[in-house]
Parts: sequence; structure tokens; C-alpha cells
Amino acid sequence: QVQLVESGGGLVHPGGSLRLSCAASGSIFSVYTMGWYRQAPGKQRELVATITSGGITSYADSVKGRFTISRDNTNDRVYLQMNSLKPEDTAVYYCNGLAPSRRDYWGQGTQVTVSS
Repeated sequence: QVQLVESGGGLVHPGGSLRLSCAASGSIFSVYTMGWYRQAPGKQRELVATITSGGITSYADSVKGRFTISRDNTNDRVYLQMNSLKPEDTAVYYCNGLAPSRRDYWGQGTQVTVSS
């Protein structure tokens, strides 16, 4: 069992930056594939970025070149650096942990609002 707690959301102007953090506890974090998802009002939850236990990353086309996912296995954290934010990035952002058993875990979410 793993617990995930996100932080770092907030209100930012278009073109601004935010850094989301996800703290993990309760299991062997380093073997998990970690990811960030988001869900905008009235829309389905969508994948934003993932990072494997070996550090291989992947991104949704909509955030490539603007967002960077990273992980710190020493401190059991995963980050999402978001630059050049757009109003369409407004959503609740969720941290996800995928165990080798394929069971996955979710955080409670953090709100990101991009507005002038």
C-alpha cells in the first residue's frame, strides 16, 4: 500500500510556472512507475506525464516542451515542473503510482488554475 499526497497547486497567470510535488509513503517508491494526470471540469481524466523506475519519461503531446516530470527516489517524491502555462492547463492534477503488480494508487489531487 502506498499513500500519495500532492502539493504545489494554485492560481497562476498565463505564461507562468508552477511546480507540483507528490510525496509517497508506505511502500517501495523506487520500483513504481509514477505519473501525473489531470481532470478539467466536464472532461475525463487524462494522462499528463509518466516516469518509470529507471527514469524514462513520456508526455502528452499537449504538454511536451512545457512540462517536465522528475523523481527523487531518496526522498520518495515525484515532481511536475510546469512552464508556459495556458488557460487550458486548468484542472485538478493527480499523482499516480503504478506498482509492478499493476495495482495503482492515487493522491487526492491539487487544483491548478491558469487565469489572468
